[in-house]
Amino acid sequence: MSTINLKRLLSKKKLIPLIKNIASLYKEGVTIRASDGTLIFEAGEGARPVEYPLTLGDETLGVVCGGEKTAEIIDLLNYIISSEYEKKTLAKETLDKYKEITLLSDLGERITACLNKRQVAELIIEEIRKAIKFDGISVMYLNRDTGMLQILASSNQAYFSIALGAGIAGSVASKGKGEIVNDVSSDPRFIPGPNPMSSIMCVPLKINDRVIGVINVHSVLPHVYSAKSLKLLATIAAPAAIAIENARLYEDMRETFLATIQTLAATIEKRDTYTTGHTERVSDYSLAIGKSIGLTDSQLDKLKLASILHDIGKIGVKDTILLKKGKLTDEEFAEMKKHAEYGHEILSPIAQLKEILDGVKFHHERYDGQGYPDGLKGDEISIEARIIAIADSYDAMTSDRPYRKNLGQEEARRELVRGSGTQFDPEIVEIFLKNSAHKGRQG
Repeated sequence: MSTINLKRLLSKKKLIPLIKNIASLYKEGVTIRASDGTLIFEAGEGARPVEYPLTLGDETLGVVCGGEKTAEIIDLLNYIISSEYEKKTLAKETLDKYKEITLLSDLGERITACLNKRQVAELIIEEIRKAIKFDGISVMYLNRDTGMLQILASSNQAYFSIALGAGIAGSVASKGKGEIVNDVSSDPRFIPGPNPMSSIMCVPLKINDRVIGVINVHSVLPHVYSAKSLKLLATIAAPAAIAIENARLYEDMRETFLATIQTLAATIEKRDTYTTGHTERVSDYSLAIGKSIGLTDSQLDKLKLASILHDIGKIGVKDTILLKKGKLTDEEFAEMKKHAEYGHEILSPIAQLKEILDGVKFHHERYDGQGYPDGLKGDEISIEARIIAIADSYDAMTSDRPYRKNLGQEEARRELVRGSGTQFDPEIVEIFLKNSAHKGRQG
């Protein structure tokens, strides 16, 4: 269907009076009809022996019937039609370019702040949905260790892997060039998957000339994807690839950092065989509590690090005290209590651990303010420290120590109840006991 309506154009440009004057001047009758035969204009007297088409490319918008001099009217109308079409085309291209720039701006703003590959992929899918029609979409990442393309995110939550070079997506990743296949059944590379599709458009995710994955868009019913859509998808893929790679680098650094932290924490347990596994259990208990009370991912990350490092200050405690088999003297206990502050001092110079210092320093504070080192109470104690206090105490009570056997789970639970509201945050105690009781029944 044409973007130019002949009748509307003649009215918009106020051409009817002009054509009427020209017809009167030449003393020729003029008739203008739309392509479907509808009469648009008729004026003047005289024969109308010649039919002149009004065209736009290969399309006929209408006809003008008149004498030989009517050809001048035809030239004028065809020029106006051409100019109007160019204006509309330019306006559409400008609007499309504005939408593309806005899309890329929004995408860049959202994915730059995201440091998780899967979350980046999910945001990419959301943005592509605004610009391109599809029935299904997936973002695949090339696993450098296995050489397999793995789905990071998809609109239908399907997750599978394909080898580099296999299938249409694998071929695009191998060649590094986007493709449109409007009839996948006729393509020998096509590998049927869990979801039906007839047409597919696929572009590589590239960092310079290195392919790190692909974006697949498909339709269930036959659909003709255009070169314009492929170009737009490729344009989106450029910043998407950078964001995914940045997220991967961050994840790798985070894993290395976390492994270093865990190794550091393990040095404490190596000094005392009675505490073997203590750090891991406290971390597991703490994260279970944190998830149950609805902590954010960021808070859970802080809690994980704080729980792993909560006893790091024991590095500064003498072996004669740390490994003593009997009950500590008051002087020895006073020295042992300093491990919370030692931990704070050890970790303070590390900028990346600034936000977990309270969890490490205050995990021996009491809810009633009678704890150490600063005598904080209630909500003055960080949520991480309040959680670790319960997890740490429960594991200590259910583990063998040099000076006593473990109390057992039931007695440890009763001790938590007795300390609820005084030593421990009562709400967190309640949540922990409910969860541990549920796990006990499940086990």
